[in-house]
Amino acid sequence: MKVQILGTGCPKCRQLEANAREALRSAGLEASVDKITDVDAIMNMGVMMTPALAVDGVVKSAGKVLGKEEIARILQGGK
Repeated sequence: MKVQILGTGCPKCRQLEANAREALRSAGLEASVDKITDVDAIMNMGVMMTPALAVDGVVKSAGKVLGKEEIARILQGGK
């Protein structure tokens, strides 16, 4: 599994990354966490508002900082 954090490195982007890492730890899941900061790459994924969370290249959330519980649900296949 590959988790991607899309954003320019703002505090909200860093918080989303921290929450994603904690969600992975809490759920006992293994995944790589990649940060995508290139604006063109972010826009090519269809994201207009950051921070955004993508799993295996599919954008799951954009424009808000998800909590670790919300991220865990997404990572485990829920909505």
